[in-house]
Amino acid sequence: MIAANDGCCVIHLLLFIKTLFDIALLRKGPQHIPRSRILLLVAALFWTTAVLSALVLIDRFDELDVAHEFFSLLVAVTCYSAIVLGARLGPRLTQTITAILGCGALLTFTLVAGYVLLQPIIGAAPMTLVAFLILLWSLSIKGHIIAAAINQHWYLGLAIAVAIFVLQSLVNKLLTTAS
Repeated sequence: MIAANDGCCVIHLLLFIKTLFDIALLRKGPQHIPRSRILLLVAALFWTTAVLSALVLIDRFDELDVAHEFFSLLVAVTCYSAIVLGARLGPRLTQTITAILGCGALLTFTLVAGYVLLQPIIGAAPMTLVAFLILLWSLSIKGHIIAAAINQHWYLGLAIAVAIFVLQSLVNKLLTTAS
């Protein structure tokens, strides 16, 4: 009986990860994720694991960067939550934040894999370009997620994602100069 439940959980987890990939490829939106606090927790753990893997595997990434990532995430989640709640679409909040965390984890794992596998081959400068391209794609994904969450056009979602990214960058700059 327990083995059947474990298999079922694994299948659900794989379906969740597949859905995150589909969202990251702009094929689905946060509405395709079940509204579940457990999935939100799974996405948060997935994101935390991705950031900690960056700490372990990327030389230029240190504990202060991890702290900045967590604080930056808090700023972003607060902003996205305010937007969803301001649009009076509170029931979509859990799905939206789950999608943002889960897709952020996928992109962070992609970045870490790039640094581990590609940097020794292509060098640091091209890898910086790859990281920048991943950042640009993450803005597209977040724009797609927030636009779908509040029933608006993708361009508005992209503008929101860029504005939140600028706010996160300003907060990180303030934290960096304060340390």
